[in-house]
Amino acid sequence: MVYTHLKPHEVLFTLADTQVVILAGGLATRLGHLTKDLPKSLVEIQGRPFLEYQLDLLRRAGIRNIVLCVGHLGRQIEGYFGDGQKHGVSIRYSYEDTPLGTAGALKNAASLLSDIFCCMYGDSYLSVDFPAVMRYFEAQDKLALMTVFENHGRFDKSNTAVEGNLISRYDKQEKTREMVYIDYGVSVFRKRVLEMVPAGRFYLLEDLFSRLIASQELLAYEVTERFYEIGSPQGFTEFNEYVKGVR
Repeated sequence: MVYTHLKPHEVLFTLADTQVVILAGGLATRLGHLTKDLPKSLVEIQGRPFLEYQLDLLRRAGIRNIVLCVGHLGRQIEGYFGDGQKHGVSIRYSYEDTPLGTAGALKNAASLLSDIFCCMYGDSYLSVDFPAVMRYFEAQDKLALMTVFENHGRFDKSNTAVEGNLISRYDKQEKTREMVYIDYGVSVFRKRVLEMVPAGRFYLLEDLFSRLIASQELLAYEVTERFYEIGSPQGFTEFNEYVKGVR
């Protein structure tokens, strides 16, 4: 995979400018009774809500500007985290009255978004070198970037193929031989990409990714450290064990 290495004077942004959108509006049905009356972001891991681990990770990376896309029981999240000041970040909220899907949630939050923003899922814990990702993205003339992990079916079903420095295929249903990567969970977008997303309709990121791939506008950036997620019972157990191990 091809990466661009910039000299220090060529860096076009600072981490203070980096905005991260967390998609936290899902129903979390796979977690059963844990999320019956509680949003996934507030599910406790070793005595702390999962979102707190995500915010700690971002704060340690120097990122303070957070937008939370919420829907299902979202008022509970805002009631707990407020404006984020107690957690060392600034949080703004975008609410969905009806489920809009992952890309629809971004469209709904458009008025809060920067010209370039990162996006991550509300059930993922991801070790990403944000400065390197942003430097690489800003050095390219593309609409979007997907971080990928060479998975070979280890931690979940591999769903992504890479050719050169671009994503060449993304499919959660049908796997082909060249699909050895998986969507790691952090994406970067130029805000104008939201023009591709219909307003007020349910629309998924996988549909948006497919359109970007077709127009050769989706960059690939490889991450080598595994991801964790709490969206499945197995992932929930694995992240619990990870947290125990780093204490």
